[in-house]
Amino acid sequence: MIIALLAALCWADAQATRPGIWLVPLAVVLCLLATQEMLGMFRAGGSNPLAWAVYLGTLLPLVAACAPIAWQQYPTDCHVGRLGWLACGLAAGLLVALVGEMRRYTAPGQTMANLGAAALSILYVGGLLGFLVQLRLLPVAGDVSRGGLLAMLSMIVVVKATDIGAYTAGRLWGRHKMAPVLSPGKTWEGVVGGLVFAVVGAWLALGPLASKLGIVSERDGLSWLVGVLVYAMVVSCAGILGDLAESLFKRDAGVKDSSTWLPGFGGVLDLLDSLLVAAPVAYFCWMSGLLGY
Repeated sequence: MIIALLAALCWADAQATRPGIWLVPLAVVLCLLATQEMLGMFRAGGSNPLAWAVYLGTLLPLVAACAPIAWQQYPTDCHVGRLGWLACGLAAGLLVALVGEMRRYTAPGQTMANLGAAALSILYVGGLLGFLVQLRLLPVAGDVSRGGLLAMLSMIVVVKATDIGAYTAGRLWGRHKMAPVLSPGKTWEGVVGGLVFAVVGAWLALGPLASKLGIVSERDGLSWLVGVLVYAMVVSCAGILGDLAESLFKRDAGVKDSSTWLPGFGGVLDLLDSLLVAAPVAYFCWMSGLLGY
């Protein structure tokens, strides 16, 4: 169901005159749900950030990251680069959280802890989701419509292939615990399996899928393969770290899942955790020219 919905939205988005217009509403909904889950974990852990300030502050960087959609062709003379919109949104979001706590303040106590919790939500959910939007809006090979879609989908494929490979290898051969306190189910054998699946996923996304979308790399042969291998490894490792990061939050809050929004998966954050940390890593891989597009 989730895969079918994403596929339908990606297809519609690829046909749209303004790339990202169909996927942004989904990102906003996910942002709000993930923020709700963060607030729940904060409260379970003893913090009580101002809810309205956290919601607004977390939404601002995501909305700001979507600003380039306003132009059918992003102006070359705009002094705010594409990534600059996200930075402005992050600054505004943090300012909202700060002002909110100023208005609420009555006596010494939890203000610093509440501000820290609010800042974490703004940076972790709003900021990192903003990088996912930035991936979608990348002008890969001069084509935002299809090239940006390839950048976003390649990251998702690598991360989810890692999850599948890690789970499969961990169940079959897992012996050595990777993080026994944070995530007892993760093993080093699972990590190796995840990396292998990630390489296959990256090859499928950047080979057959890229060709289907009409995006061709300037590199070929060994040079292209090395780029794909490096991309798969770094994005996969970032995804694994993202999974562990959410495990840290849940352990500290004393909860098993971030929520029960998605039966069988847990909460929205349980679905997004790997993607959130992998998104900026994938973004900088594409910006560096690693893959030659």
